[in-house]
Amino acid sequence: MQIFIAGGTGFIGKALIRKLLQENHSVTALARNSDKLGDLSQHIRTVVGSPLIAGSWQQEVASHETIINLTGSNIFTRWTPAAKKMILHSRVASTQNIVQAIPAQSDSPITLINASASGYYGFCRDEGKYETDLPGSDFLASVCQAWENEANQAQGKARVVLMRTGIVLGKNGGALATMLPAFRLGVGGKLGHGRQWFPWIHLNDLSSAIIFLMDHKEIHGPVNLSAPQPVRNEDFTRYLGKTLHRPTFMSVPKFAIRLALGELSSVALEGCKMMPGVLLENGFTFRFPEVLPAIEDIIG
Repeated sequence: MQIFIAGGTGFIGKALIRKLLQENHSVTALARNSDKLGDLSQHIRTVVGSPLIAGSWQQEVASHETIINLTGSNIFTRWTPAAKKMILHSRVASTQNIVQAIPAQSDSPITLINASASGYYGFCRDEGKYETDLPGSDFLASVCQAWENEANQAQGKARVVLMRTGIVLGKNGGALATMLPAFRLGVGGKLGHGRQWFPWIHLNDLSSAIIFLMDHKEIHGPVNLSAPQPVRNEDFTRYLGKTLHRPTFMSVPKFAIRLALGELSSVALEGCKMMPGVLLENGFTFRFPEVLPAIEDIIG
């Protein structure tokens, strides 16, 4: 299959490209700098450009069967007005330019698989959230709604799949890369009371799920990409400490998190119990449904 990827130079994008190549797909990556692809650049076709800026790269889209958009600036920064503007703009503008590039008529059906996030549901306490549930009302929920609304403009000329992705766990990047230094020093601990839910997914399962969505043409609309057994922050903390053979008796008080992170602290302190309803209903098999084996695989 001919695959076009925007946002392929990041932690998730590189892992996905490797998986696609293993399964003999042909990949074209949109990148401002092909050097960021490392050794992958030798095995795929690279188109120079930015998904945030309309340009000649848009002419490439029509020759591909599947377009995967992973573009979005990092949310894990202090949310100044400028940062919030970029978080929204990077997602909406990239999606808008990709949707505009999809031809109104094509010789073969096109699939758009567009990133979104668990943040769509807002802060949901102990209530499990499935694809049919309503969005939240906080900043990230509003970003996800605008993001998805832009992707849905492709309906009528493409099959649209919206990936509401949880926290991705993998080697050499993502959430674990941020957590591990403190935990290895024995000063890692739960955040606040630790009862908030932690919707996670192993990077291997995420890549496999995206390919599953490519192949299953009957699936469209929102899809929750998270493991079927979410855990609370305190349990994740305990499992991570157990794997590293480090104590986790410490906890980071709420006031310290709010002081350090500002508005972003709500993401760490609230959480969401997101469930992968569509994936399970359609027969997707998780290699890592439980978090402890996932952590052991990554760290081991």
